[in-house]
Amino acid sequence: MAAFALLAILAGITLDGKIRLATLLFLGLFAVKTVLHVLRKRAEEKSD
Repeated sequence: MAAFALLAILAGITLDGKIRLATLLFLGLFAVKTVLHVLRKRAEEKSD
């Protein structure tokens, strides 16, 4: 998650306009997918 945060900060600083928004949305999507994957993995480990 720290990598996503670092990339978002760098994108916010270096990019502008629509490309910044698209990059932040893209990074947000992958961050959400990562969180869901971790939560699913933890749930599976608890049920085993």
